[in-house]
Amino acid sequence: MRKKIAALLLASVCAFSLVGCQKSDQPTLYVYNWGEYIDPDVIDLFEDETGIKVEYNEFVQNEDMYPVIQTGSVKYDVVCPSDYMIQKMIQEDMLAEINYENVPNISNIDSLYLKSAEEFDPGNKYSVPYCWGTVGILYNKTMINTKIDSWDALFDKDFIEANGYSGDILMIDSVRDALGIALTYLGYPINSADEAQLEEAKQLLQEQFPMVDAYVVDQVRDKMIGGDNPIGVIYSGEAIFTQRENADLEYVVPKEGSNVWIDGWVIPKNAQNKEYAEKWINFMCDPEIALKNFEYITYSTPNAAARDLIEDADIKNSTIAFPEASVLERCSTYQYLGEDMDALYLQKWNEVKSN
Repeated sequence: MRKKIAALLLASVCAFSLVGCQKSDQPTLYVYNWGEYIDPDVIDLFEDETGIKVEYNEFVQNEDMYPVIQTGSVKYDVVCPSDYMIQKMIQEDMLAEINYENVPNISNIDSLYLKSAEEFDPGNKYSVPYCWGTVGILYNKTMINTKIDSWDALFDKDFIEANGYSGDILMIDSVRDALGIALTYLGYPINSADEAQLEEAKQLLQEQFPMVDAYVVDQVRDKMIGGDNPIGVIYSGEAIFTQRENADLEYVVPKEGSNVWIDGWVIPKNAQNKEYAEKWINFMCDPEIALKNFEYITYSTPNAAARDLIEDADIKNSTIAFPEASVLERCSTYQYLGEDMDALYLQKWNEVKSN
């Protein structure tokens, strides 16, 4: 699990008493990030360079992170939400504007991704892109002999039974991703706010339920590498890692389309150490650091200077890490749809999982 156990032990200790994790007289930065989403050595390097101690905790999905920041139960200084959640937090006045005088390394971020980020953060006032990628299907070519290019592979019962993997699908355990996939397969917008369309998507996922082995996020990687399952939904960065470990695995962004996402660093408005947070963001934008993270977590970097430093030609030219324009053109970024729609999406997803 790439040092996840150690990270979780640290997280559990610090979550119990964040204040107790450091000496009171030591400058400390509180970071909240996705699981397995940073090279642990980068944290050490930041501490060595700045003299600031890092208390680092992890979350599984945006919906777990949001209430922690909203309630202020733990006052984190820097957090890494996804695009639509950043939009939501901006609209709810939960974020502080970033002082870019303290983040000169922003110049290393490709303007393409800064422009894309303006869809959810106009003017890039509140966020700096950290990683980006797509959502797609990972399948084992030795276990499924048919070439896969459609979400049919997750929903078409006849296709699934003909290929012998009913009951073995690893479906993604994420509200927006699961419903977004179903909506896209049905030909509806990935950001649909139409109740009838959402109900149809829910019913499709309920029909899929008996064919699913488990709803997972990080676990899909190890299960697919080990050959435990023949097919699953995965983020592109995880797909790169799995292919390194198992050459029989193939990743595809289905022809119907999918999600292209951007995760970015933000500073909560109630952060106690805003300048430390800006030091952290600037450090993450350093090309050498961005490259180190990319090589460890394998999620695509928006850092143009870091990409220039990639020495492995296969990775530098990877269509998984850096897909062609034709692939991205059929993908959409999630948008925040409002509290009522958030609640409806969650309701539909809960109905699927309690099927």
